Amino acid sequence: MAAEVRISSGRLAGGDDQGVHAYKGIPYAAPPVGDLRFRPPAAAAGWDGVRDASAYGAVPLQQPMPGIFGELGTPPNPAGDDCLQLNVWTPDPGAGGMPVLVWIHGGAFYAGSGIDDVYNGAAFARDGVVCVTINYRLGVQGFMNLAEHFGELSASGNLGMLDQIAALQWVQENIGAFGGDPSKVTIAGESAGGMSCSTLMAMPAAKGLFRAAVPQSGAAHNGISAETASLIGGYVLDAVGVKPGDTAGLAAVSDDDLLAAQIGVVEDLGATRDPVKYREAAATAMAFQPTFFTEELPQRPIDAIAAGAASDVKVMIGTTMEEALIFVVDLKEMFNEELVRASVGAVFGMAGKDGDAALELYTSNRPGAAPHELAAAVETDRIFTVPAIRLADAQAAHNPDTWMYRFDWRTPAGDGEWGAHHFLEVPFTFDQVDNDMARGFVGDDPPRDLVANTHEAWVRFASDGNPNHAGLPDWPRWDAETRPTMLLDAECRLANRPADDEVSLWDGVL
Repeated sequence: MAAEVRISSGRLAGGDDQGVHAYKGIPYAAPPVGDLRFRPPAAAAGWDGVRDASAYGAVPLQQPMPGIFGELGTPPNPAGDDCLQLNVWTPDPGAGGMPVLVWIHGGAFYAGSGIDDVYNGAAFARDGVVCVTINYRLGVQGFMNLAEHFGELSASGNLGMLDQIAALQWVQENIGAFGGDPSKVTIAGESAGGMSCSTLMAMPAAKGLFRAAVPQSGAAHNGISAETASLIGGYVLDAVGVKPGDTAGLAAVSDDDLLAAQIGVVEDLGATRDPVKYREAAATAMAFQPTFFTEELPQRPIDAIAAGAASDVKVMIGTTMEEALIFVVDLKEMFNEELVRASVGAVFGMAGKDGDAALELYTSNRPGAAPHELAAAVETDRIFTVPAIRLADAQAAHNPDTWMYRFDWRTPAGDGEWGAHHFLEVPFTFDQVDNDMARGFVGDDPPRDLVANTHEAWVRFASDGNPNHAGLPDWPRWDAETRPTMLLDAECRLANRPADDEVSLWDGVL
């Protein structure tokens, strides 16, 4: 049993987890039910006596992720309304002054939770960093913009982000009870979690709640404009038969019916990529994202960051080398040269560029690559690599404490066809490679030096704002001209302007 602690809501008794103190299922906000549904998070109620915090709580209501991410993803904990909870790992709740890492999970803003086995924070605590993982509202519950349909729900398009801010405010108020220093908070997250980090960097209400950020495989080109998000919200209302302004009708719609409507919209967007119906959301096929041009998020995150919104934040940004490969490998039979040529031509043609010339370069750099591998290479750059570089450039213009990495190790899992795929660095980040979820992605024998070197870089960045350590070559800060990038592999090395010929193709496109 972990030592008892007292926080603002009451006393907690945790448990031992991999040799450190762990406190799980702690409410940071009230359950968003009744009058709080589709509203900003409200304060959590206190309790008398000692609350058992030895086990995880409910996960947010959500639809399953497709493919291997669904098979290996969020554990089957009950999903429910009382999900605005977080988890804390610490080496010593009686200590003080320790750095804090707050992890924001991914899942396309419609899936995931903070309780996945690879997000276990015990190794961070073992190495002197208090680790916090959080849940936040997802999909229609967290990102359906109803402001134009129900005037009183003006913040509805960013509720998931406001949940994250509420969790960070909880950290400011309470992390000292676990030995953490509220002035030494780093936020980190992957995929939608990385996008969340960048969004928080752009949100006025998040100012001062963290000193550093690690957006992993999710930069700052994300989000949906209020106008587009309102259109998508209207499609959901149509599906559940609720007219704008019918507050009673909206309140009567069950969570299950809302989730079914969400799934219908998500599947239609993924199948059609209709730019008339879904506008800018068609490019990402994510129907529910943070909503910009709103009071909570006045600008698209990349534009706010370029204007200096996060000038006080140290940033470590990165991607994997073959992000998109895992998303297309199961569909490889549907790809052919004609399809790839048409899709690449459409992407570059919108910017007045020659798609055939771009595809020729990608092809010449990958002799013998199959059509689905070429498509994945282009999509990796479009969705992940180039936005990460743009974010690094934008941030470094205001704060020199900016670093870039690329995770290059190719997993043997997936019959060796997944490559250095999206999410692959996460078990290495947490030094949690020996559980069933991690083994599904990294195999049974990942390189232990790479595990240690990756995890230590995150420990050092959370501790000192600089990821350099003895296991890595010298890692310079980002420079827009030389673009120094730490390539994390079985043998780590530094490269300047990696894959520059392909990255340069995107000038004027992204």
